[in-house]
Amino acid sequence: MLNTKTLHTDTIIQNWLRNRNTIELLGFWESMYNTNFKPLEFEGFKKQAGLNSFVLTPKRWIEATNAMGIVSKPGRYGGTYAHRDIVFEFASWISIEFKLYVIKEFQRPKEEESNRLQLEWNYQKHLAKVNYHIPTDVIKDHLIPEGLSPTQINYVYASEADVLNKALFGKTAKEWREEKPQEKGNIRDKATIEHLVVLSNLESLNAVLID
Repeated sequence: MLNTKTLHTDTIIQNWLRNRNTIELLGFWESMYNTNFKPLEFEGFKKQAGLNSFVLTPKRWIEATNAMGIVSKPGRYGGTYAHRDIVFEFASWISIEFKLYVIKEFQRPKEEESNRLQLEWNYQKHLAKVNYHIPTDVIKDHLIPEGLSPTQINYVYASEADVLNKALFGKTAKEWREEKPQEKGNIRDKATIEHLVVLSNLESLNAVLID
């Protein structure tokens, strides 16, 4: 709970409470967290909000609706208090700069999470590529007889890769390309982190089985 009296905002708070958007936000907040909130009184305030004759103080709002998100205390050490959700909305109303900071702060964890997931995905993709040399070396030693042309050799490698593609994705690389002709890259480029982890393990296991 934050005290706003030290900001000498009594008049500003009343002007803020006259706003229809403010009334709707307060009502929605109370509906979420206050089981004793009076919705009928709230609807009455919402209908009057915005009229020149409409005046609303924190005390009137609290007494009429049984609100708990805002607290008004009289006396020398009293003041108007509010839950931080409501304080953020009030501060955003009086300061565009603050509102922008709140928006940026909300986006920051999402951006950090996205960067972290991208880093993990790149790591797993690199690991899958490194592991790819394990089965290819085994294939070269055990599954490619002498006398095959380069095209035939490539087909053997592709066939073994598609064994894993079929097991993991349910389709071969060719089937994926036919389904998504507009996509760039290949089926493994679009894999999730979980897919890449499983693929790395499948490549190692497949190499052991071939050997």
